[in-house]
Amino acid sequence: MSHYIETFRGVVYPWHCDHQGHMTAMHYVGMFDPAFWHHVSALGFSRAYMAEHHTGFVDVRDTLEYKVELRVGSLVVIESGLLKVGNTSMTALHRMRNSDTGEIAATSEKISIYFDIEKRAKTPLPSDLRAKMDANLVTADS
Repeated sequence: MSHYIETFRGVVYPWHCDHQGHMTAMHYVGMFDPAFWHHVSALGFSRAYMAEHHTGFVDVRDTLEYKVELRVGSLVVIESGLLKVGNTSMTALHRMRNSDTGEIAATSEKISIYFDIEKRAKTPLPSDLRAKMDANLVTADS
C-alpha cells in the first residue's frame, strides 16, 4: 500500500515562467516548500504542536530532479512520502505531477533535521510521532 499523500495543488502562471516558456527553478522550490509543511503536519507535526514543543525542521539537503517541462496553464499536484526516518532526521520524497498527463514533472528528495528552536540544535524525533512516521514509509518507485 502506498503511503504517499497529496500535499499541494497549483497551476503554472505566466510569472512562473522564464523567457524560454517553462517554469523556473525558483517556482518549483516555491511549490515543493508548502508541500513539505503539509506533509509534516499530516504526520502530526502541526504548527501548534511545534510551537508548543519549541521545535521545527531544518532542511540540510534538497535534491531536485526535473523530468518534464511545465508550461503556462499546466496543472500540478504534489504527493509526498517518507523514504527514511532516523533518530533526529527524515528523508522525504515529493513528486510533482502534471495533473493532465499524469507524468512526473519533478521530484524533491529532502533531508530534514528535527530542531529545538530554543537550543538551536537537533533533537530526537518524538517517539509518539515516530511510530506514525515509521508506519508511513514508502519506496521511491511505489
